[in-house]
Amino acid sequence: MDAPELPLFSIGRFLRALGVLILLLLAPTGCTMVGDHPPAPMREFRGMWVATVANIDWPSKPALPQEDNRREMHRILDTASRLNLNAIVLQVRPACDAIYPSMLEPWSEFLTGSQGAPPAEPYDPLREWIDAAHQRGIEVHAWFNPYRARHTAAKSPISPDHIASTRPDLVRTYDGYLWLDPGEPDAREHSLRVIMDVVTRYDIDGVHFDDYFYPYPKKDQPFPDDQSYAKAIATRPGMTLDDWRRDNITRFVQEAHARVKAERPHVRFGISPFGIWRPNHPEGVKGFDAFAGLHADSARWLREGWLDYLAPQLYWKIDSPQPYAALLSWWLSQVSTDRPRHVFVGNYASRITARPDDEKSWSAEELLNQITRTRETRVLQDQTGAHPSHSPGAMGNIHFSAVAIVNNRRGLADALAQGPYAQPALPPEMPWSAVGPRPRSPDVAIDTSGATPTIRMSPRGETPSRWCVWTRYGSSWSMRVLPGDARELSVPPAAPAGPLTRVAVQAVDRFARTGPVRSLALPAPTPPAQ
Repeated sequence: MDAPELPLFSIGRFLRALGVLILLLLAPTGCTMVGDHPPAPMREFRGMWVATVANIDWPSKPALPQEDNRREMHRILDTASRLNLNAIVLQVRPACDAIYPSMLEPWSEFLTGSQGAPPAEPYDPLREWIDAAHQRGIEVHAWFNPYRARHTAAKSPISPDHIASTRPDLVRTYDGYLWLDPGEPDAREHSLRVIMDVVTRYDIDGVHFDDYFYPYPKKDQPFPDDQSYAKAIATRPGMTLDDWRRDNITRFVQEAHARVKAERPHVRFGISPFGIWRPNHPEGVKGFDAFAGLHADSARWLREGWLDYLAPQLYWKIDSPQPYAALLSWWLSQVSTDRPRHVFVGNYASRITARPDDEKSWSAEELLNQITRTRETRVLQDQTGAHPSHSPGAMGNIHFSAVAIVNNRRGLADALAQGPYAQPALPPEMPWSAVGPRPRSPDVAIDTSGATPTIRMSPRGETPSRWCVWTRYGSSWSMRVLPGDARELSVPPAAPAGPLTRVAVQAVDRFARTGPVRSLALPAPTPPAQ
């Protein structure tokens, strides 16, 4: 069911249409603006999940040669760069295992072919992902599954250094999976240690959880945590089983957020919960109750500010019984006035299948329309024209998963590249986490001695995470995002809009804050000698 339509000439409909028009005009798609300074860069989180579990996205098969793994990695990142995505959400811990060298957990069989076995040649896949992504100006968010300990797709024996071997008292069997018991304090602490090991050793840009906390319930199969509940209730009397389970997850989220931000304030901490918090929220919505079933009170985490962003998985079509616009508006209404945080949207790109005869496949247009609906919230949160000052609307999208985009199913990647992602964008700032001053204005020079003008920039102070480099052809500005270690960029001397007349550069820090713009006019051409 779609959101209710407004009368044709209603004020609300007019304001909504006007707001969308403003968004389109302000997006840097070759912004026309007379003056020495460019417009502000567009802000939008554009992410793509890269799932390692069951070899969904990367690597495509276990035990591939390293060069094949690298080739696949670069193909994913090149696609992300072509589409002007600015974040990769990489699954680094699919099931109490690791796609990087770890002293705490074994190598993942989805990487090496056998749990605990190292790669055939020593290498660090996570470090390579981070380096290759940062060279393209793309963030890497490390995606952890906090409690899943073994997936049904696993085939190799459990290794001696896996937690099911070293601490079987913390592990439960449920619906064919192994699961850490969230009610066991040692299980929670183990997962926190794993997360912080990555935060301290790797230059990641984010820590990410998906919707798996307690497992999705199986009918007539209770999760086997009677013993841990009995132990806990002795010291925390009066809590029902459901309340105790929710409290376990909430404590874990609070602690993970606190530890991450204390160690690395710039690291975004985000969670992507199931798209419905509870049935009838908003009114009329039906579906799975994640609050009761997964014991995930995600709306509270957002209100309390125990994260930097929440990305509810709105995995339904716009015209489905689960109303995309109404659900998104409800999630935005949960943002606290006192502790504002970002809301992004999780979108189900993999519902676009490669089979041409699949009548259930989504079209690429469905995803583009969902991005449009997401952007509309930045102007008007609802159809009455109300927009609370503490919420800027939904500030981006994360797409599940990479395989549908990289393989350009039904022209999806092309449609994104030519449509909503035709121009680059910076992720939104995190003012609640930022420390220290904004970046300083850089040193900028223009070398016009050759056939192609070259912009040269160097930071004053710390090396930025990225550069925004603007060029003005005629009166039209356009922006490129470069990695922070870039020091020059060659640009054409002319474009359809006219000759190159001015360049501008600003530094971007790890909190996505931009510094002052340094703008320079091209020197006037030297007249020919008489």
